[in-house]
Amino acid sequence: MSASSQPLPTLRAVSDERPTPELCFSVWEQALRERAEPKWVYPLRKAGLARFAELGYPTPQHEDWRFTNVEGIASRPFRPALTPAGATLTPEELDQLVFARLGGDRLVFVDGHFSPALSRFGPKPGGVEVTSLGAALKNRGATLQASLARQSRMATNAFTALNDAFFSDGACIVVPPKAVVPEPLQLVFVASAGGEKGRSAHVRNLILVGAHAQVTVLETYESLGDTAMLTNTVTELEAGEGAVVEHLRFQDESEDAFHLGALYATIGRSADVVTHSFALGAQLSRQSLHTVLDGEGLEATLNGLYLTTGNRLADHHMVVEHAQPRCASHEYFNGILAGKSRGVFHGRILVRPNAQKTDAKQTNKNILLSPAATVNTKPQLEIYADDVKCTHGATIGQLNPESVFYLRARGIPLETARRMLIHAFAGEIIDRVRCTPIRQELDQLVWDRLEADEHVHVGARD
Repeated sequence: MSASSQPLPTLRAVSDERPTPELCFSVWEQALRERAEPKWVYPLRKAGLARFAELGYPTPQHEDWRFTNVEGIASRPFRPALTPAGATLTPEELDQLVFARLGGDRLVFVDGHFSPALSRFGPKPGGVEVTSLGAALKNRGATLQASLARQSRMATNAFTALNDAFFSDGACIVVPPKAVVPEPLQLVFVASAGGEKGRSAHVRNLILVGAHAQVTVLETYESLGDTAMLTNTVTELEAGEGAVVEHLRFQDESEDAFHLGALYATIGRSADVVTHSFALGAQLSRQSLHTVLDGEGLEATLNGLYLTTGNRLADHHMVVEHAQPRCASHEYFNGILAGKSRGVFHGRILVRPNAQKTDAKQTNKNILLSPAATVNTKPQLEIYADDVKCTHGATIGQLNPESVFYLRARGIPLETARRMLIHAFAGEIIDRVRCTPIRQELDQLVWDRLEADEHVHVGARD
């Protein structure tokens, strides 16, 4: 049995204390040292733990977390899923997940661990590498040292620091210069109902796209049953000069789950990068995006849609950093909230002194379907250059009664009229998805969700 496959010591066998990140690392330190990883990974893990110890779990006293209380996470026993829990996912269950009919490569992870039996690989252009991060570190770890955690290790996000310390596996995608990947690459992450209470999956994805290459990557996060698992994921994206990249993130975990995601992207000269975030599930979800526009003449678009019901909370926090001249960024985020759910949007455009001729736009629009639903939105500009065009704005409101009346006057029933208007509002974001099969399935999914969800129907009467 190899060191990487040996079971880690159990916390219960070592200590009766409530498991904490520091205790877990102390108990598992020797096993972590002996994993089949390059030697430089262990100091990275130690640095992540030290950074978390310095930061601690965020509280509402932190400005960036003022509207999102993570006490429900901090009070849980911390048990990272560094080994599989023995949970299985059948091919039939996999076929029931969203985007199951999508072609192209599909990497499947259960509780953060790669499942080769459920994954699918097809032909790709020469030099394109699509594999698990664990395999990539084992086979070509030296070539990844300059990229893995290059962006995340500078972050002041406590959950990113935990990911640096405890990441188990994830995807590694390397697209060489000028390569074109014709079909989307799908990364499927499933949270199972197995394992101990307080179990958490720490997932790390690394996407490296060379100069003038083209690729679409889709990350999906879903649950089996009503699992209360914590998923903590970090994706690092590097897009080279002239690269064309579309990155999509779809999260629809159970209402008992907690989900914390982060995307760190560095974009090169004249590149065209589009990212999308779709948050439909989890009791608490937060997506942090930090995008650095690091070359002249590039264009970056960040889109997002959150559709919440019940007592869910969906939070998007982002920083778009204009570091070079003549770059354009566009941010469009729409929220649809029913029941007693909450939405949080904090968008910050940072223009460095050297970033003259910047063109940046930021928009956040929200529809409240219930008097009990709430949104906290904070678009923000921080500009240190004088020759720029920057705009931002936010709206919060209900469905336009005149639009509803217009549709009803043409014989459309009230509930259908409401669904049509809500669907059109969501379509403002969905229509920006470039990959046609993904766009079509998202569009149908949102319509079906609006059709079936009673919270959306009764929202106007709550």
